[in-house]
Amino acid sequence: MSDAYAAPDSIPFSDSPDARSAADELRAAAEGKEPSRVATTTEEKANALKEAASQKAAQIRDFAGEKAQSLKAAATDKIGAKASHLKGAASEQWQDSREKARELHESLEIYVRENPTKAVVSAVGVGFVLGLLLRR
Repeated sequence: MSDAYAAPDSIPFSDSPDARSAADELRAAAEGKEPSRVATTTEEKANALKEAASQKAAQIRDFAGEKAQSLKAAATDKIGAKASHLKGAASEQWQDSREKARELHESLEIYVRENPTKAVVSAVGVGFVLGLLLRR
């Protein structure tokens, strides 16, 4: 793309019209007509540069659009991978928590079967304390 940004160096710019176009303009003025406008080389060069700039702008716009799409795709892939990793970690934590709760439940069940009086007195005591706290 770097070679397309260079302006054509082979054509020098000139603001003065050539002899033929100047003569045509004088004839038209003498006859009272609107002179026919013939593009000068400077105008032709300007139009050529304008067209080249317009083409380059379209190329840059297309290139930027392609880059934006590729960045969007890369970001989506990375986000998807990170979400999958987090989902796996959360699932693993959930399984660990369920296993620990199951173990705690089993150990409490064994304790209550071995010590029913202590379990009932403890439950009444905890209920009484919670009742006092919730009443306030």
